[in-house]
Amino acid sequence: MGLFDKLAGWLGLKKKEVHVLCLGLDNSGKTTIINKLKPSNAQTQDIVPTIGFSIEKFKTSSLSFTVFDMSGQGRYRNLWEHYYKEGQAIIFVIDSSDKLRMVVAKEELDTLLNHPDIKHRRLPILFFANKMDLRDAISSVKVSQLLSLENIKDKPWHICASDALKGEGLQEGVDWLQGISCIILL
Repeated sequence: MGLFDKLAGWLGLKKKEVHVLCLGLDNSGKTTIINKLKPSNAQTQDIVPTIGFSIEKFKTSSLSFTVFDMSGQGRYRNLWEHYYKEGQAIIFVIDSSDKLRMVVAKEELDTLLNHPDIKHRRLPILFFANKMDLRDAISSVKVSQLLSLENIKDKPWHICASDALKGEGLQEGVDWLQGISCIILL
């Protein structure tokens, strides 16, 4: 059973469609995380960078899950906002080993949080401080500090250290999403 199946079961969802936006800079591991969250029989062996965006749909016995995997390349980031109204939760992925672009990730996060379609909604945001397996990775606590996550007061959020290649930390994120009592769907 994939993590999305488990999430659907825990949330007690019955034939609802949940729209999750998966955002972050290019090469942060978004597509790899989405692939690992799919049921094992639906996972892809070869992951290629997302150009523009891709939509992954998963059907479980109780849920139709739609994940928008948005390219993090600079020229495509302006496309993110076209999907904000549909989003019911956000997964924001950070390459914890890319200290040079942490400032860019913060700028994109700030732009996201201040967008009119996001600003006044209590969307849960799950942050994955990804690539923890790399030698230069900084801790999820340090990533949280660099992104000033403590300033997010009007949305439930959580940060998890993760290694998308091995799937480490992903379950913790799914557990948080399922346990959040303020998630409102449709």
